Amino acid sequence: MTLALVLDLLGTFFFAMSGCLLAARSRFDIIGSLFLGSLAGLGGGVIRDLVLGNVPNAFANPWYLAPPLLAALVVYFLHAWVERLHRPLLILDAGGLALFCVTGTVTALHAGMNPVASALLGVTTAVGGGLLRDVVANRVPQLFNRDDLYAVPAMIGSVLATVLWLTGLYGIVTAVAVALVVFAFRVVSLHFGWHIPHAAPVAPPSREDPHGR
Repeated sequence: MTLALVLDLLGTFFFAMSGCLLAARSRFDIIGSLFLGSLAGLGGGVIRDLVLGNVPNAFANPWYLAPPLLAALVVYFLHAWVERLHRPLLILDAGGLALFCVTGTVTALHAGMNPVASALLGVTTAVGGGLLRDVVANRVPQLFNRDDLYAVPAMIGSVLATVLWLTGLYGIVTAVAVALVVFAFRVVSLHFGWHIPHAAPVAPPSREDPHGR
């Protein structure tokens, strides 16, 4: 297995776990869990490959079918244990985000796309699966949470991966280092509730109506 494939499969597993866990919380059956896990784990990569004009890896390489299946089984048999972890859904999502922003960017660079487009496609790969997962589960997508930095860590990771590739420093050590930086930044931002400015200033509630209506 190549470095890109290993990291891609790990990212697929983390995102698939987040999808299966969300399915369990939403009282889906085992097939629904497998579907939502597959959508979360494979969705971003499918979008990336279609933009690049390639047959999606999810359909061309049977290895990509294993992570969603494994995630569905883990959640089914170990659901109570997984739920005891601290904020498991967000942590698993952060792991997938960290890995996919790197692999998505490098896949685009390897296909000959320019650095800017490659970084943007890396971000799309990182957030695409989570977006599809949340929409199908009838949940406000984490990407549009105004009190979260969901896309920002992915942007940082994609830019770092692009710089490493262009300078000839990209390898297993640097790729893992970038993923760890993105993961740590994402987890820390969740802990402290960091967010970027809103699209428009939020008006304070009027004195006549304390609820802001």
